[in-house]
Amino acid sequence: MPGGARLQTGAQVLAVFVALVLGATMGALASIHEAAASTPGGDRARIAALEKQIAADGAAAKHVVTRYDDAQERQAAIARRLVVDGRELKIGRVAKAQDGRKLRRMAVEAYVNADAGGGFALLLDVPNDQAGVAAVYSRVATDQLVTTVTTYESDEHRVEAEQSTLRREQVAIRAVLVELLPDRTAAEAAVSRDEALLGGLRGDLRHAIAADVASDAAEDSAAENAFAKKAVVVPNPSSEPTPSPVVTRPSGPSGYVNPLRSISSLYPERIDQGVDYSGFGPIYAIGDGTVLSTANGGWPGGTYITYRLTNGPAAGLVVYAAEDIEPLVQVGETVTPDTVLGTVYEGPDGIETGWADNGTGDTMARDADEFYGWNSTAFGANFSQLLVSLGALGGVPQNHPFTGVLPADWPTW
Repeated sequence: MPGGARLQTGAQVLAVFVALVLGATMGALASIHEAAASTPGGDRARIAALEKQIAADGAAAKHVVTRYDDAQERQAAIARRLVVDGRELKIGRVAKAQDGRKLRRMAVEAYVNADAGGGFALLLDVPNDQAGVAAVYSRVATDQLVTTVTTYESDEHRVEAEQSTLRREQVAIRAVLVELLPDRTAAEAAVSRDEALLGGLRGDLRHAIAADVASDAAEDSAAENAFAKKAVVVPNPSSEPTPSPVVTRPSGPSGYVNPLRSISSLYPERIDQGVDYSGFGPIYAIGDGTVLSTANGGWPGGTYITYRLTNGPAAGLVVYAAEDIEPLVQVGETVTPDTVLGTVYEGPDGIETGWADNGTGDTMARDADEFYGWNSTAFGANFSQLLVSLGALGGVPQNHPFTGVLPADWPTW
């Protein structure tokens, strides 16, 4: 089968394939819309289904885009080769003409120089007694000329044949590009629609989780009030009243409190600039402090909550909590270990928390040139140790020893 026919047949098959994929996508999206109501469990199931659909649509789109890009690259290569061939033809034809003129001149000079009496040089005419000499030189010059011309003509024919083949392939590839362009556009549009719907679902999930957190808090408060009303007071025979017991939340030796204590399905991930986790629920401040920032576009998800601690051994240092978090605090707000900084939702990136240099988006690890994109840093390991001391699960080291060193006066846990 000719190359152009193969390309066209492949494009037709691919067009049918993409149409089937897009049809399946729309059906899947319709079924996802009709799934569960907007509850954390229902939204998480819908998000999981949609993420699988995006993966499938992305693979189909990648196939189409790769096919299209390959055809474009081949088209560009053909165009470059045609330019080179054109230059070769032009150079060859010029050289052929020059060599032809040179050989004819050599033949004439040889013939003229063979004339002992000088009459040939003047008349360029061959008398009978010199006919044999002239024939020899004429034959030599002609043979050399024919050989040179034959060589150039052979090269010229080869280049012209190659140009003809390339132009046929160029026409076929242009036809393939025309057929593939709508498929590529449709596949990319399907992925964009999926991602837009996924963003909406994640927003619904954040609101649903926040509503659940608020509902749980209200139920806990109502239960505590009901329990207080039912409590039985035992008379104290002494004249001094017995003080009421004070209920305190668990805290570590540093006086700080586990900020991840209420996150459901908490799963520790790698230590890098800080510590990565997945899960969902409220995230708290570890101690007293002042909020410096809540957002930074350089972080996945755009959330970057930072607060400067005002108590404990790390007073003056800045803590960050970033990525898949819906902020619930504002810049300038005073926080305590009871303050919910935001709601962690089950996004694609999880969360990261650790030591920040300031509120602008920089971490201590990056400012110290410790972080290379995947490695565990000394600042990340230090924050992981702090969380472990507060009862949380530590992160997963990626390398040992950790990259970098802490300042001499940095607190340890």
